[in-house]
Amino acid sequence: MRTPAGKECRHYYEDYYRGRNVQECRLMKQNPASLHWHPSDCAKCVVPEILNANASPDLELTVTAKNKFFGFGRTVEVTAACAGEPIPLEQAYTGCGDGRLNKGLDIFKQALEMDDDD
Repeated sequence: MRTPAGKECRHYYEDYYRGRNVQECRLMKQNPASLHWHPSDCAKCVVPEILNANASPDLELTVTAKNKFFGFGRTVEVTAACAGEPIPLEQAYTGCGDGRLNKGLDIFKQALEMDDDD
């Protein structure tokens, strides 16, 4: 679904059917340590970019909204984990290190090297 920031995110939900007025980020809703979600948080969130770049089913994202210094402003922190093991956020864009994927890339690399030898 398209967020208020104009990005496509599967964790954002809105419902305006028959007078309802529901907007929520389901990742923040699952995190009890996060502040209540605001539509402006979507502009600061990197989850849509990560989901667009990485389709791994083992990727687990946690989003936390926190107040900045003395409560002025808000920040959105995203942490990533692969099958329960924390990974750096930069690696969340490229994948979880799935052994099957690496094996497929190795086979592709060997095929390219064989093609260069001919």
